[in-house]
Amino acid sequence: MKNVKHNIIFIGTPDFSVPTLQALIADERFNVAAVITAPDAKAGRKQIMTPPPVKTVAKKHGIPVLQPTKLTGRDEAILRLYDELRKLNPDTIVTIAYGQILPETILQIPKYGCLNLHASLLPKYRGASPIQTAIADGEKITGVTLMKMDKEMDTGPVIAQEKIKIIQYCHPERSNACHSDRTTRGSERRNITNIYPSTSPPAGGFARDDNKSKNGNNLETGESLHDKLAQLSAKIAVKYIPSYLEKKLKPKPQDEKEATYAPKLTRESGKIDWAKPAEEIERLIRAYYPWPGAHTAWNGKTLKIIKVNLGFKTQINLKEKNHQIGKSFLCDNQLAVQCGDNALIINELQLAGGKKMTGKEFLAGHRDIINSILQ
Repeated sequence: MKNVKHNIIFIGTPDFSVPTLQALIADERFNVAAVITAPDAKAGRKQIMTPPPVKTVAKKHGIPVLQPTKLTGRDEAILRLYDELRKLNPDTIVTIAYGQILPETILQIPKYGCLNLHASLLPKYRGASPIQTAIADGEKITGVTLMKMDKEMDTGPVIAQEKIKIIQYCHPERSNACHSDRTTRGSERRNITNIYPSTSPPAGGFARDDNKSKNGNNLETGESLHDKLAQLSAKIAVKYIPSYLEKKLKPKPQDEKEATYAPKLTRESGKIDWAKPAEEIERLIRAYYPWPGAHTAWNGKTLKIIKVNLGFKTQINLKEKNHQIGKSFLCDNQLAVQCGDNALIINELQLAGGKKMTGKEFLAGHRDIINSILQ
């Protein structure tokens, strides 16, 4: 079956989709007959019309590109699109990070149905933000699911899954603890297994010590996990799709009782609630980097919080008994913020209209932030 050319249509838009498209193009078992992607859109400060990353790759390889504004309806453009897809006679349609639910008309076109690569271990984290939500929830494991699509969102039967570890925070023992007037909840400290050699940090992670766990690994961010799962999606596509098309793999229904959802994120999703536990805020900051970004308000301006460390408490300092939730203060000459149960050391931040700075750089020019309340 190695010489069989599986005729496919690829649907996807952002950078996350690119490794999978490239893998399918490079694999001699596939013929990518066409690509469907979003229309060109304005991007950057100059708002220049920019093609989606998937379109750029397809054009480079001479693959026809279709860019409909929508996939549903009965107008002439939509009916023409359906006819074009039928004429291509695809064995399957492969989708990844497209952003629209495929209508039943399209689902019924391919001989073996439509397939989707989703960045979670379904049925967990159905929806638009599985990568960020997994980090924010403190998950230690996530992965990619290859599923056969049905008319609902991320509910179709599973063809294959592969897992990957999420590098979360390990709790270092600190001798110069950051004192706080709150008691730390939860005495158990989780250890994350070292899955990368110390000389080989994961792609997209941070190299600075203030973003490393106790075992030396770079902590996971939305950006680093995005890149890992994009590569894993490509691997899964070429590994399992041929077996499915050759009827060697049978899709299995999802367990609806285990289903959870990852909502669509907006800029407001990144607003920090300092009353929450410090560990929860620390995860949210990493999960929402680079988008939608974690932020707070200071002096009427938006203050992006980019990198933090947890401040650990060994004793109560009576002089600091009056810390309010959201109060900024000095801890070992570093900028810290009081959370619901502990404090966070701010390692990198950015004031609206300004550049990224380390906490110490920011303090040098904004001493008035000390003892103010972040909201």
